[in-house]
Amino acid sequence: MLIRTVFIFLLAISAPYAAFAQSFGAQEFTLSNGLQVVVIPNHRAPVVTSMLWIKVGRADEAPGVSGMAHYLEHLMFKGTQKMQPGEFSKTIKTLGGDDNAFTGQDYTAYFTSVSVDNLPKIMEMDADRLVNLNPPPEHFASEKQVVLEERRQRTDNDPRALFGEQLQSMVFINHPYGTPVIGWMNEIERYEWKDVKKFYDAWYAPNNAVLVVSGDITAEQLKPLAEKYYGTIPKKELPPRIRPLVPPAPAQSVLSLQSDAIHQSIYQKIYIAPSERMDKKDSLALQVLAEIMDGNATARFYKNVVIGQKKATSVDFNYNSSAYDYGTIGIGGTPAVGVSPEDLGKTLEDEITAIITGGVTDAEVKDAIQRLQDTAVFARDSVAGPAMIFGAALTTGSTVADVENWSTDIAKVTAADVKAAASKYLDNTKPWIRPAVTGHLLPAEIAPPEVSDVQR
Repeated sequence: MLIRTVFIFLLAISAPYAAFAQSFGAQEFTLSNGLQVVVIPNHRAPVVTSMLWIKVGRADEAPGVSGMAHYLEHLMFKGTQKMQPGEFSKTIKTLGGDDNAFTGQDYTAYFTSVSVDNLPKIMEMDADRLVNLNPPPEHFASEKQVVLEERRQRTDNDPRALFGEQLQSMVFINHPYGTPVIGWMNEIERYEWKDVKKFYDAWYAPNNAVLVVSGDITAEQLKPLAEKYYGTIPKKELPPRIRPLVPPAPAQSVLSLQSDAIHQSIYQKIYIAPSERMDKKDSLALQVLAEIMDGNATARFYKNVVIGQKKATSVDFNYNSSAYDYGTIGIGGTPAVGVSPEDLGKTLEDEITAIITGGVTDAEVKDAIQRLQDTAVFARDSVAGPAMIFGAALTTGSTVADVENWSTDIAKVTAADVKAAASKYLDNTKPWIRPAVTGHLLPAEIAPPEVSDVQR
């Protein structure tokens, strides 16, 4: 559910969740069964958003059963020993609220927004399906068709999505991030309820979850409710979260796809980089670099490539640090009329080379940090946004303190830090782990580039 919507939302908070995190006044406590609870008070309206985050996602699945975490997310709405299929969402709507869920590589999250007086009912139902999931056989079968159709519509019938999926698989060789969250079609078709139930029993536990409640409530008010509804659920011995590493490799990789549905060429390049959990200092520097390169209309990519050289109609530089394992840096754009993807790629890479060799100015760093900090202020006006920010952080290895202190930490980044990070992770002549993967998405009438030309 909402895989693409949530993915776009996470990209929209680019630098990702940390770019908005300043000081939310979050309160936290942990129940005796290991459930971590975070409360973000916001008393502007008598509403709350409750999000239950499970620390398991696509990357935790066994080989051959891709998409199981996402499929299980769907089934979590299909009934328990107490609730009929669909009763959870129907109850929420009756109460005037909204609910949904999404799955990522590292987590699965379930969220509900309701008036604060209805929060106890939400917590009662949420706690029930955490341990008592029991979908009828006919719903298991029908929901599988829903997931298969979701894959057809959102990926297989969309050349951009299909191309992005294949790029990721080339970037993350030997690592589960190379497999799409929704899974491969032939593997989704194979597994049965007993297989999904085994996954559910292994990972869905209070000591593998984070409850984030944002809105018109305090920790003092929430704690007795959390203890009443979640506190009696026993903890479990969890499987180890051990994943393979991406192996070093010297070869350049270029992926091209032509499609009648594509009317303008698209250039993309993806580099592997550390997540914030892997290297916090470098991650902060890369967040500032992303803002310098593509933070606004005066950023280097837009100013130099779109306005100055007129090589593109749009450009992009993004850094995703919100991951348990590796992060990514992506650059790309849409070439202007008469400009080839290879030409645009060389122009963008020249801009990166200028950073590697010449660095950035103190003024650029100061302005970028100020823009990021300014943006952080607006996150406080939202109820659901902070719940998303904290949940994504806490399920990928960060702490409440990391989120709260982000503004102070990002202010410590220097021009030297930015230059060093660019040199370490974006230098094509000395790649970190393995070279970036280049992609050309082309209209059917344009011939794909010669590999030798791209790799000169």
